[in-house]
Amino acid sequence: MSTAPARSFTADRLPVRIFASLPDLAAAAADDAAQVLTTAIAQRGRARAIIATGNSQDLFLDQLTRRPGIDWKKVELFHMDEYLGMPMTHRASFRKYLKERVFDRVNPAQAHYLEGDALEPLKAIRAYAAALASAPIDLCCLGIGENGHIAFNDPDVADFNDPEPIKIVKLDEKCRLQQVGEGHFPSIEAVPSYAITLTVPALCRVGRMIAVVPERRKAEAVKASLEGPITPRCPGSFLRQQAHCTLYLDPESASLLRK
Repeated sequence: MSTAPARSFTADRLPVRIFASLPDLAAAAADDAAQVLTTAIAQRGRARAIIATGNSQDLFLDQLTRRPGIDWKKVELFHMDEYLGMPMTHRASFRKYLKERVFDRVNPAQAHYLEGDALEPLKAIRAYAAALASAPIDLCCLGIGENGHIAFNDPDVADFNDPEPIKIVKLDEKCRLQQVGEGHFPSIEAVPSYAITLTVPALCRVGRMIAVVPERRKAEAVKASLEGPITPRCPGSFLRQQAHCTLYLDPESASLLRK
């Protein structure tokens, strides 16, 4: 049985759940995600999901891959962003992260990779977009960055009405500093300036969204997302218009909220 949240409220259309600890948050979010996947498999014979990466997702993904009852042989998995030009062997590669932490653990029916180092990036992007659009996506598991980004839709490039499902973007300084702070790069100079990302509409064009956002370093972005204006200057604020999303917080990430 899922751990009950310590408190709950709705921000515009977005259900928000605050848990007493990060382990409680991860367990509850994993139960939620597992239910979405098993229901899709029961109803359609398969499930399709987009999975986020990052230090804040570690415990949640560990819990999800351990959940019993998910027939992963009937699950098709995608990820949402990758650095442009980065090989999968680099320690900061999101492909490497998901391969080691998710794909190799559960052996899904199919694992789709955004090839950051493709010889023809635009061709690879078109192929990925076609695979993504080939059938409905049941679940998107995402986070919110320290600058409010979702995937690599930073404030300077986020477009709530983006006509494209995937695009190449320039990363802002705060986003790149976050990657250094998380230990993936030795300095900001080592962080790539460009990345490939699913756009905001593509992330939201799914059956269910689960936003896992723990830790004190996310508190300002959470506050801006929930209590500030809904604007591309804080891409996470767009989640307030997504009734099919649930935002999972812990005491640290919720520490600046008025509620």
